[in-house]
Amino acid sequence: MDFIKRNEGLTLVVKDDVGHGMVGYGHDLLPGESYPDGITQAQADALLVADVAKVDAALAHQNLSGLINQNQYNALADFCYNAGYGALVQLLAHGLDQVPVQLPRWVHAGSQVLPGLVARRKAEVDLWNTIST
Repeated sequence: MDFIKRNEGLTLVVKDDVGHGMVGYGHDLLPGESYPDGITQAQADALLVADVAKVDAALAHQNLSGLINQNQYNALADFCYNAGYGALVQLLAHGLDQVPVQLPRWVHAGSQVLPGLVARRKAEVDLWNTIST
């Protein structure tokens, strides 16, 4: 969660994130969610815990247990949190050995390369390549 927190940053007021509402640590507003007065730190933490639980479930669905180390799991969790389950499936379709090659390709919002995504993917590749202790 700390890696996700660092990569997402925190906003306690709803802001536009490439065409959709976002609050907290990159929590995408769901239909019916509204925070006109913003949220508290405690609410941001609760949203993060709930969102990370969904990411953990998505990764469990990929049957990666025993195939990757904790750092690799964390890199994939951050990627899935940011890009979504469909992107995770596409990424993994290339094979685990291709993850560090494919991650840097996921840096676009529409047709625009976002420097923040370039930095985030680099951090994920660096984490992926770090031997877990």
